[in-house]
Amino acid sequence: MTNKRTVAAFVHDVLAAALAWMLAFWLRFNFEIPPDFQNAAQSSLLWVLPLFAVLFFSFGLYRGLWRFASLSDLQHLVSAVIAGALMTTAVVLVFRIGSIPRSVLALHPILLALMMGGSRFAYRSWKEHRLYGPAKLRGQPVLILGAGEAADSLLREIHRSGQWYAVALLDDNPGKIGRRLRGLPVAGPIGQVGEMADKYGIRHVIMAMPGAKPAERRHAAEKAAGAGLTVMTMPSYEDLLSGKLAVSHIRRVELEDLLGREAVTLDDGGLHELLTGQVVLISGAGGSIGSELCRQIARYEPARMVLLESSELALYRIDEELAQSWPNQARHCWAADVRDAARVDEILAVEKPALIFHAAAYKHVPLMEEINAWQAVRTNALGTLTLARAAEHAGVQKFVLISTDKAVNPTNVMGASKRLAERLCAAVHASGRTRFVTVRFGNVLGSNGSVIPKFREQIARGGPVTVTHPEIIRYFMTIPEAAQLVLQAGWMGKGGEILVLDMGEPIRIADLARDMIRLSGFAEDEIRIEFTGLRAGEKLYEELLADDEKTQSTPHPKLRVARCQDVLSSEELAALEEWLGLPVRAPDDVRRGLTEFVPEYTPPAAN
Repeated sequence: MTNKRTVAAFVHDVLAAALAWMLAFWLRFNFEIPPDFQNAAQSSLLWVLPLFAVLFFSFGLYRGLWRFASLSDLQHLVSAVIAGALMTTAVVLVFRIGSIPRSVLALHPILLALMMGGSRFAYRSWKEHRLYGPAKLRGQPVLILGAGEAADSLLREIHRSGQWYAVALLDDNPGKIGRRLRGLPVAGPIGQVGEMADKYGIRHVIMAMPGAKPAERRHAAEKAAGAGLTVMTMPSYEDLLSGKLAVSHIRRVELEDLLGREAVTLDDGGLHELLTGQVVLISGAGGSIGSELCRQIARYEPARMVLLESSELALYRIDEELAQSWPNQARHCWAADVRDAARVDEILAVEKPALIFHAAAYKHVPLMEEINAWQAVRTNALGTLTLARAAEHAGVQKFVLISTDKAVNPTNVMGASKRLAERLCAAVHASGRTRFVTVRFGNVLGSNGSVIPKFREQIARGGPVTVTHPEIIRYFMTIPEAAQLVLQAGWMGKGGEILVLDMGEPIRIADLARDMIRLSGFAEDEIRIEFTGLRAGEKLYEELLADDEKTQSTPHPKLRVARCQDVLSSEELAALEEWLGLPVRAPDDVRRGLTEFVPEYTPPAAN
């Protein structure tokens, strides 16, 4: 026994056993012990103390640290005391020691358990700054939003950290208001966060609501940010369970935390059937959606992943990430342009994929509207046709095209080019054995070209935050959710459909900008919003279905299926292919051609 703390703990417990033994006699005789019993009490310590000392070590009371004393430690302690009480009673009965009253045998283990347990938890409380107010001055005072299991875990962590100390909790559940959690009051509803912050002199709040609905989290953050408070959050339940983050990894709340949606329920068995043991090709593998598809697909252990990407840097990055996260996953990385028919044919002939997810595309509306218009059409439409034809020739089982809400009644070249890609996939599907499925969804949080990174940079520079129009609205979902639903759609699609993802409620971009300003700790008079006007080809709102399309529900609550009626005839397909094969076209020529092949396309000049 060389550890000084272990020696100190052992000595403490032996002295507690002696004190509890004598105190039991004192209580039995009202603190006036007769001389005979006084002698018996002292002499019996010669065998009682060694007995308990052996039991303390036998039950492992010195393997843990007092500062982390827990219910498990308490169970070991109580077990040792009970065993000692039973053995002490047995000795008294067997050896007929009549000078030890039976009441002493009953009182001694109770007193000893209280002394030993109380000492341990008092020491832990002292270490966690619970008993002494001045110790709390080492951290910042905070309010906790939420009073559930997550808040309980959070309170344990922040009391250990010394970085914060909690003053009170707020929760909208009326049954919790007025009660206490770990000694702290649930002082009122979350709507009173401003008043409570003023009352306690607090400038920080921590949201402990990982399981709450997005609307509830958004309400809580808006109330706190509106009161000028710094809003922090703890990790989501998914991150905590997966081990990605510890509860102590508290960070400032981001807009993505508030726009997050209900968790996606996946048909895991179906996706294993679709992906496990198969060769899967992902075009645009280094992009926002393509790279997330790679991550999601790797979880299902395909026989081989084929990464097709035109950007060398993007291809290198996703390859490195997969090598680190899934080192045993077979993969081949091809630097290629989907418009290059010879290269695409070579890749499919070598790899022989069973499944293709086609994410390669130009997606930025203003950049693709004028001088890059023909490149948008050639990449989004001709590139899709090239890959689709190669897939049909190579015997690919299923081809999943990732489309956009901007393909619905498009007013810009990018959206019209994606609608053209949808029509081309439907035409190839009608004439071959490969099953073509189109998946259509809106904006993705944090993707390349998303407004959120742009707003974040503008706020960091001190503003202004630029929004095109006060009334512009968009649908949003997270990158992981979009990728998961693309996989689910790939499994469910039978061929020839357009599967539409449930994007939830649209969000006003100006409101989104205001939320980001407040969450960054600024007021709108410090960082202003500047309206710059709609850009070329931009709509105030996006649609997910064209007017002449009808949808049907599917077994998955976040997917609906639409079938388009305007399938390209063989003559139209031939004319379209001829047009796509033409050399460089001027933007106006591109728009005129698109009006011929995409009837629902309305160029900006015609608005």
